[in-house]
Amino acid sequence: MTEEEKKEIEKLPEKYRPLGAWGYLGYTILFSIPLLGQICVILFALDGSNVARRSYARSFLLIPLIWAVILLVISMYTTSWFY
Repeated sequence: MTEEEKKEIEKLPEKYRPLGAWGYLGYTILFSIPLLGQICVILFALDGSNVARRSYARSFLLIPLIWAVILLVISMYTTSWFY
């Protein structure tokens, strides 16, 4: 990243600053902790202090929903073979 790009990012308000790679790694580890992680995901998904973090937390909330839909479709398809 060039110095010009760094200065441009520093000009952004805190709410719109992007997360770095280490930030995403840290939040992934935090969100993977069983109970504490789910609480943090919900809090960060509702928090508006950083847009990138809020979007990342919302994507973690969608993962179980996507898996539930996939498993529902698979189970409906496989059980139809027996009837």
